[in-house]
Amino acid sequence: MITLGVRLQQVAEQIPAGSSVLDVGCSDGRLLAWLRDNRDVDGRGIELNPARVAAAVARGLSVVQGDATRDLAAFPDKSVDVAILSETLQAMQAPAHVLGELLRIGRRAVVAFPNFGYWQVRGHLLFRGRMPVTRTLPVSWYETENIHFCTVDDFKALAREMGARIEREAYLSGERRVKAWPNLLADHALFVLSR
Repeated sequence: MITLGVRLQQVAEQIPAGSSVLDVGCSDGRLLAWLRDNRDVDGRGIELNPARVAAAVARGLSVVQGDATRDLAAFPDKSVDVAILSETLQAMQAPAHVLGELLRIGRRAVVAFPNFGYWQVRGHLLFRGRMPVTRTLPVSWYETENIHFCTVDDFKALAREMGARIEREAYLSGERRVKAWPNLLADHALFVLSR
């Protein structure tokens, strides 16, 4: 039995039963396997790391090794119900390009990412003058896969610029849902987008 942490569970809640899904940056396939087993989802994945691809394939998933910046072009328009990008946006070489590809490939896109506008991150920078190491940023700045630091407000602005419609948004601080001032109080954000 696969269990999901609160962040992946929040993503899973956005996926209707019986949907077709493309999980971009699917890691070891934990989310795809859970969706297959619990929501009867027809899922595919793309992952850059070969060891993670192997782990996903070992779960019986259809996952290919690839770079989202280059390889999403091979997927047809509106070929899946939902394209997912969970905890990966900030590690993309070209996040706006990848977001555009998600919106082209999927009828909807679910995007979840750490909020670098979170008050603890701001406070750490203000009072210590250094990039923080926190629960959501567990390694030093020079060890992280993150290359584009994004806040909730940054993402909303990008979505507007791209002509994407925000259908739903949800925020977490740790395991607690955040209702007010998400750009300041949430360490994690989730958006459901469409065009």
